Amino acid sequence: MPAHEFRALYERLRRGAASTEDGRPGALRHVTPERVMAAVAEVRLGRTVSLAAPIETVPGPDDPEPAVHRMTGPPPDDLGAEGLHFATDRFAMNVHGDADSHLDALCHVVLDGELYGGVPASSVTPEGARALSVDLAADGIVGRGVLLDIPRLRGVPWLDPGDQVTSNDLTAAEAAQGVRVGPGDLLFVRVGHRLRRTELGPWNAATARAGLHPTALGFLAEREVAVLGGDGNNDTAPSTVQSISFPVHVLAIHAMGIHLMDYLQFEDLVPVCAQTGRWSFLCAVAPLRLPGATGSPVNPIAVL
Repeated sequence: MPAHEFRALYERLRRGAASTEDGRPGALRHVTPERVMAAVAEVRLGRTVSLAAPIETVPGPDDPEPAVHRMTGPPPDDLGAEGLHFATDRFAMNVHGDADSHLDALCHVVLDGELYGGVPASSVTPEGARALSVDLAADGIVGRGVLLDIPRLRGVPWLDPGDQVTSNDLTAAEAAQGVRVGPGDLLFVRVGHRLRRTELGPWNAATARAGLHPTALGFLAEREVAVLGGDGNNDTAPSTVQSISFPVHVLAIHAMGIHLMDYLQFEDLVPVCAQTGRWSFLCAVAPLRLPGATGSPVNPIAVL
């Protein structure tokens, strides 16, 4: 995709993104109280399913800086001692890596010296982001989730690295699954990244992965999607756009104000949806309250 075509797409999507009216910047404005109440009606089984993968603590080709988990107590000598003791631990992690499930805040993408909505990039300081941080989702994101399974549509276990999901794929998956994405929905697009990783082992996903074609973001704009989540990075690698490494991130976050969730896992959810014949559900996303952060580890919960 030539750079000038991408810029034209960016400008079109940016102009189409409505301004904030209720104090919730970005596409979260589409998640209205009425739509949350309607999403509650999606619950049939009372069953909960996690859409997050376990946090990685061992280095790998797609995770050279894994999370660090250390036990801080009790001392080994206290484990068998009488009296009261507490087990304690500490975590540290690279939130935006290529292995762990995480949510990207609207301050995550900087383009031409600006964040989403024309906010100056200087608002991101060494102490944290003064605007558009993960704090915007401090009360959580709850709404109707929809899973579109592209490998299922194509009759393959997963999409190979470099493959792309188009708008036609999304509409065809809707028809095949008997579901329609609507305003305020949390859209989850499966490319099979997690299954491929489990079956074949991890690889350097920074250089080779399946994802959405940039023009597929027109589908999200048309349907007024609130959140986009994928089991990969959402972006294809290598990038299809000249000079822009992460075009889907730029379009979704910077142009449209859509929070992204990367490296989720849908392998527990797919069989439940297939068995029940229902690909929509109530979904609750609760990022950590990290003041000024550009993202957060996340564990979205589907309630069916």
